[in-house]
Amino acid sequence: MAGPMPARAEISPGDLTLTVTPELNGNASPFSREMVLLHIRGVYRQAILLEEVVQPSLANFSWTQLGRDTWSKTRLPDGQVAVAFDRTIAIFPHHPGDFTIEPFIHRLTVNDGGTRKVVDVPSAPVSLPVATWTKEIGGPDVKEPWWLPARDVTITDSWSPDPETVKIGETTRRIVTLEAQGLVAEGLPPRPVMRTRGILTFAGPVTRETIITPTGPVARATYQWDVRPAVSEIVPLEAITIPWFDTVSRTLREAEIPARQIGGGLPDREEDAKPIATASPMMVAAAAIGAFGLGLALIGFGIPARGRSSRLDRATRRALARHAETGDRKAFRATLDPVFQREPELVRAWHSTPVIAEELAALDAGLYGRSEEATPDLRTLAGYLSKPVRSSTVPAPPPSRLAELDGRAQPL
Repeated sequence: MAGPMPARAEISPGDLTLTVTPELNGNASPFSREMVLLHIRGVYRQAILLEEVVQPSLANFSWTQLGRDTWSKTRLPDGQVAVAFDRTIAIFPHHPGDFTIEPFIHRLTVNDGGTRKVVDVPSAPVSLPVATWTKEIGGPDVKEPWWLPARDVTITDSWSPDPETVKIGETTRRIVTLEAQGLVAEGLPPRPVMRTRGILTFAGPVTRETIITPTGPVARATYQWDVRPAVSEIVPLEAITIPWFDTVSRTLREAEIPARQIGGGLPDREEDAKPIATASPMMVAAAAIGAFGLGLALIGFGIPARGRSSRLDRATRRALARHAETGDRKAFRATLDPVFQREPELVRAWHSTPVIAEELAALDAGLYGRSEEATPDLRTLAGYLSKPVRSSTVPAPPPSRLAELDGRAQPL
């Protein structure tokens, strides 16, 4: 039996309304590839049995939906209670021009006087002009610099080990995380060029991800290099600037990958810089005898294996403390991203410590809009994460596939 066809139900005017409202950054016409939020809202006096949104083609735009549709109750000006439907879509115009967003259609199945009827509720067309860039530098159409329209841009730079401590022939790894609000990952620039005389650089993989939040997508790219000094002298590595267009203030700005010093063989800790006291011949002899006796004891009896100590490198600890002082949650979290990739044992130790695991979970929940609760004290969390932790040298047993059936708790 064929389903009901769309029809004009005998419903009072204004009982079913659908509106599409664009949210413009700075109340200005967007430029190419700049995010515009479309808020789609339906208000319905009748009970809705079934529903389907028919979206226009959006031929001149890229788009992504921000989360799931929401349904709620709302009170109308006349005091009646109605059902409200909400959907938010982020669109990105491909090029300048005067465009029209064709109507969205909400196809509803309603109960009208005991009869099921299908009613198409259209929105009104929306005019959306996309501006042409007229400034002398930058803009969407030039190859250099990369066009990066965003609400905010943050950069986190981490090294392991500290670049000032490496000597000729040794290698340090640099990880730079670039995060832009109001952009998808494909819109982030390629890996910056990091090259100077006196060092060898080996580019690693680039990872990109798009995080969907209620206020728009957040794009994140992680760039990686292995750096090795080729000369014994200290090599200054210049800062790298990344221009971006602030869609809120409508101005060009710059983010910076900071300058660093490579090589020199400087100690990573203050304790390492202290002069080594010269031991007397008698002390050397006594220590040798003691070590020989301890070795015999270990061979005869053995000792239980003890875990080794792990700790964040000094540069990361300093970055966490700096972001904690300024209360910059995004930069604080972005500093931890490379650690989660390269220090699995350290991360497992954090997750096995309840107070640290709870603070990290609260940070993510508050940062990405999954919770309205207060975020943790960043200074306290930075202190926890900067302390050395002891991790077991024995690998954890693999989780049992029957764990959910036999009721045994599995280690984190």
